[in-house]
Amino acid sequence: WDNADFSRGVGTTFYQEFSTLNTAKPPFVRDVEAKVQRYLRSSYSAAWTLKITWEKAPVYTARTDTRKTITYQAVLTTDGFRSYILMLYQDGGMQWDYTRLTSTNVLIGYS
Repeated sequence: WDNADFSRGVGTTFYQEFSTLNTAKPPFVRDVEAKVQRYLRSSYSAAWTLKITWEKAPVYTARTDTRKTITYQAVLTTDGFRSYILMLYQDGGMQWDYTRLTSTNVLIGYS
């Protein structure tokens, strides 16, 4: 998922699962559905959604500098037939200096 280093005790990762097949949908899930509908211009009703948050995650080379962090989320959602992922980055939350990463072929996203 990332090149973060939590070994120094800096940063937090947490998740929240929403199983909404036969239950009322919380505002977060309704917002995810609205985003999928708006971006893809199709109807979508989530049966399951998972929100993963990396908060103030330091870059892999954290053993030398834990001040440069990133906060972002991955939201996985499915209706049982189609699945989507939303990658959400906090505005101004990317503090990693990508020019100093050990790998120079950095990608944001997934394939």
